[in-house]
Amino acid sequence: MFNEENTVEQMVLDTLCGGVTSNMVAEELASYGGEIKGWRFVASEELPRQHSDVLVESMVRDALIRLNPEIKAQPDRADEVLYRLRTIPLSVQSEGLVRANELFAEWLRGEKSMPFGERGEHTPVRLIDFENLSNNDYVVTNQWVYPVKEGGRRFDIIMLVNGIPLVVGEAKTPVRPAVTWVDGASDIHNGYEQSVPQMFVPNVLSFATEGKCYRYGSVRMPIDIWGPWHEGENKAEGTLADVQRSIRSMLRPHVVLDILQNFTLFATDKKHRRIKIICRYQQYEGANLMVARVVKGYPKKGLIWHFQGSGKSLLMVFAAQKLRMHRKLGNPTVMIVVDRIDLDTQITATFNAADIPNMIGAATRQELQSLLAADTRKIIITTIHKFGEADGRLNERSNIIVMVDEAHRTQEGDLGRKMRDALPNAFLFGLTGTPINKRDRNTFWAFGADEDEQGYMSRYSFQDSIRDKATLPLHFEAVDVKLHINKDAIDEAYSQMTDELSELDRDDLAKRAAKMAVLIKAPARVNAICQHIVKHFQEKVEPNGFKAQVVTFDRECCVLYKKAMDELVGPEASAIVMHTQGGKSDEYA
Repeated sequence: MFNEENTVEQMVLDTLCGGVTSNMVAEELASYGGEIKGWRFVASEELPRQHSDVLVESMVRDALIRLNPEIKAQPDRADEVLYRLRTIPLSVQSEGLVRANELFAEWLRGEKSMPFGERGEHTPVRLIDFENLSNNDYVVTNQWVYPVKEGGRRFDIIMLVNGIPLVVGEAKTPVRPAVTWVDGASDIHNGYEQSVPQMFVPNVLSFATEGKCYRYGSVRMPIDIWGPWHEGENKAEGTLADVQRSIRSMLRPHVVLDILQNFTLFATDKKHRRIKIICRYQQYEGANLMVARVVKGYPKKGLIWHFQGSGKSLLMVFAAQKLRMHRKLGNPTVMIVVDRIDLDTQITATFNAADIPNMIGAATRQELQSLLAADTRKIIITTIHKFGEADGRLNERSNIIVMVDEAHRTQEGDLGRKMRDALPNAFLFGLTGTPINKRDRNTFWAFGADEDEQGYMSRYSFQDSIRDKATLPLHFEAVDVKLHINKDAIDEAYSQMTDELSELDRDDLAKRAAKMAVLIKAPARVNAICQHIVKHFQEKVEPNGFKAQVVTFDRECCVLYKKAMDELVGPEASAIVMHTQGGKSDEYA
């Protein structure tokens, strides 16, 4: 008989403490400075904390003194910071968990300051060193109890950076087939976050696994959108080895801190609620490939194909955020180029909802030219058509990064080449949700780098999107269209009808009469189709509380369908939505 401690939970701990160097690129290795540090295990009862403490305060105090010269000069200042940090979990009942989490994230990211300067001026307070990761202390523990020893909640896995619990994990052992990662995620989302929300105020992410699938989410994220984490081409799931691969990839210290600093957003949803968004693995991969290419300086372009619905708008937000903050890039200009006539797009809405700072829209050619001429160092959102109107070079600076949405459309009118002429030294990254045919030479010329296999820097296919449930599958019921043409009988009848015409007139009449529209609008066919639509709607669609939409061949066909359905179910059952010209010549106006 086995239990959680000696199976899945122990596997997670062993995997976390087994080293962090796998698949690390040069920049990630450099971020650790002189010493690569991974997670070290400390039993929860050995941590210097009261059960009622969210933070391991002695470890937080040590980090404050270690990372802040002003606090090191007067160590009692650490207690002032700790006092401020303690108040945030206490405010969770009034502020709500997401807002309290957002407030704590500002401290974690080093965005808060205290009057610790020589003349009382405010200086930033660092809880975590993001520049030299070896200056941080990484501890993983298990069976963490909060808020009281007897009757408190018991957390399977807690991951602490400098004494601050950033990651919560729940491990379920599949003692029966019905036990899945959903049980662990439910314990976190429906249990712990509701009963002890204070523990999730510093939280970056939570994860759940039963040893077959690994899923993660952020505070108050619905369980059905918790996502998997993969790296590279191997996206298999279902075994212990697959879970270990996800853990080794995602829960390395530099990845957790990268997600905290660059891949976390707080936004307002359509119901005016504050929500927390963290990246999916394809967004993390795509954005970091862009950043690495810009830091390296070559190649100066890349094509990203991520299937529709997989979060390209957020990928651009994450990439823009990280590029703007990157210390090696010297305050770059990031341009987001959309393919619409105006700027009222999903991407603009995503940037606005996430309160991204230093963002400006260039709605006219003059605005774009003046912003680039003035060497504006912000995030500029504009439309592809402004480059079509631009003449000559707009800016020759090399730290301009351009991200083009729906890149496959930029070949229209050769806009890709115009963009390159206007910004000859800029980085050009194209994003598309549509697989691009190799014959689309302009798209590959503008964005595809020779170094990239098959022309793509990053790929997230339709199959990936369906498997990860980022895109929902479309279910449809094929209808057998009984359309049979007896060519011999038609030819015979036509010959009899036109026997008095010359051969030239007969051919001319055949060309005008034998059109698809005539066949489609035949009364018998229209009636048969409308009867099928009404029957299917009444039996399959209406009982589920849904409505239906019918798309027809043309406007005349639309009117014919409407008349046929009016006779079957009455005129109140359906309505026509049709574009008209409005003039006297338009019979449908």
